[in-house]
Amino acid sequence: MIKKDRIYVEDLRVKGTIGIFDWEKKIKQEISLSYEIDHDNFSASKEDKIEATTDYKTITKKIISFIEENKFELVETFAEKIAEMVIKNFDVNWIKIRVSKPGALRFSKDVGVIIERTSEDYE
Repeated sequence: MIKKDRIYVEDLRVKGTIGIFDWEKKIKQEISLSYEIDHDNFSASKEDKIEATTDYKTITKKIISFIEENKFELVETFAEKIAEMVIKNFDVNWIKIRVSKPGALRFSKDVGVIIERTSEDYE
């Protein structure tokens, strides 16, 4: 049986420094981030204990700290560095990240990138 279990966090809103313009480098803007990570739900469900699962709260807190402590010009770099940090620091083999800057493009609700990475990408 092939398992394709995922844990996801959707539309995490964090203030961070991201942008190419001088004014953007001096302020914190709202950034929306969603992510999915691979996860063996079948095994975790048998034990029904937090130790048996992937702790998305800990991962999310680390992502928030990472965003607050770093500055990037491009959402592409931003997404890549978060993917790398999560894969290297947690027992995650695959991650899909969506990063956007709501309101960054006039007449558009949202603009951003979606990437997928595996642990093999950072060996």
